[in-house]
Amino acid sequence: MTQDIRVQNAELCEVKAIHENIVTEVTQRMPNQTHVQSLSALFKVFGDGTRLSILWALSESEMCVCDICALLNLKQSAVSHQLNKLKMSRIVKHRRDGKVMFYSLTDDHVRKLLETGMEHISE
Repeated sequence: MTQDIRVQNAELCEVKAIHENIVTEVTQRMPNQTHVQSLSALFKVFGDGTRLSILWALSESEMCVCDICALLNLKQSAVSHQLNKLKMSRIVKHRRDGKVMFYSLTDDHVRKLLETGMEHISE
């Protein structure tokens, strides 16, 4: 119990003062709530292991559903469901080649997010 109290006290200001210059500067650089909500939704998409595995695979190569299923040992319905979520979030795009639909990352930002996250957990 004592340890919990120390942790809580460490997070409290000992002096009740607002540093207005810091608050003003940071306020000017804060994103608006619409952007915060959109970013939150993006990170929620990244919060699923299956979706992350699919994204990692697509960061390496454009792939069709069957390729992804074989790579990740998943059923087609599961992969299709996750790809649909990723498409709705504009993280993945698709193109048709005859009867085959190929999927890829929408842009390099997703790859950078994956790489940055991997770097962070590897430190």
